[in-house]
Amino acid sequence: MGILNVTPDSFSDGGQFSSTQQAADYAIKMINDGADIIDIGGESTRPGAKPVPLEEELKRIQPVIKTIREQTDCLISIDTYKASVAEVALDLGADIINDISSLSYDQNMASIVSTRKTPIILMHMQGSPQNMQLDPNYNNLIDDLIFFFKNKIEIANKAGILNNMIILDPGLGFGKHVEDNFEIIRELKQIKAMGYPILLGPSRKSFIGEALKLPVKERLEGTLASIAVGIINGAKIVRVHDVLETKRTVLIVEKLLGEK
Repeated sequence: MGILNVTPDSFSDGGQFSSTQQAADYAIKMINDGADIIDIGGESTRPGAKPVPLEEELKRIQPVIKTIREQTDCLISIDTYKASVAEVALDLGADIINDISSLSYDQNMASIVSTRKTPIILMHMQGSPQNMQLDPNYNNLIDDLIFFFKNKIEIANKAGILNNMIILDPGLGFGKHVEDNFEIIRELKQIKAMGYPILLGPSRKSFIGEALKLPVKERLEGTLASIAVGIINGAKIVRVHDVLETKRTVLIVEKLLGEK
């Protein structure tokens, strides 16, 4: 999954695209580099990020999705917790909803997912982007994540969302201490045992930067190491900025695992 943030303030690539065509061209580049999914976001959810009004988020994502869909049939994911944004994106040709709130922030999201029979990524987050990194706290990290997912899956099922439409994301960097992120990757098989596909998003995140004492643009090797171990431990989708390098890493990991 290649990351395409059409935002001015995302932690790694905010403000990178000044036009719709630039964003679409970058999406096509990621597809050519090996991306199977393009994840488009119109609102930054980095720690401390402020919410974006609905109209502004729609203004950012609509022309980009439309232009990309005109040029490719690659899967498109919309990274939003707003039901109205998700519905517009689906109408324009998006295929997947990536909701950091796990259906919590907008009461209409579950209905849209169920009605449209759309795959939904349910992400774990403690708190909100505004406060999630202030003081995250867990009784037992992995047990708490599993309890969280069981609750969200039950809510999804009651809304008519089928299990084969659900993808789980443990939310690296979202309400996690540095060591929590490493523990999640190390113990990912416990979440995999729940029986749902797992998405992992370590790309360039601060836990890698803290461990290596490196800025955002120098975290590629740490990202690739995290992805390699994540795949070995059960991740099925990896959400990344550096698609070409990740694709090469994934191919070798799959060879080592004996997967085609």
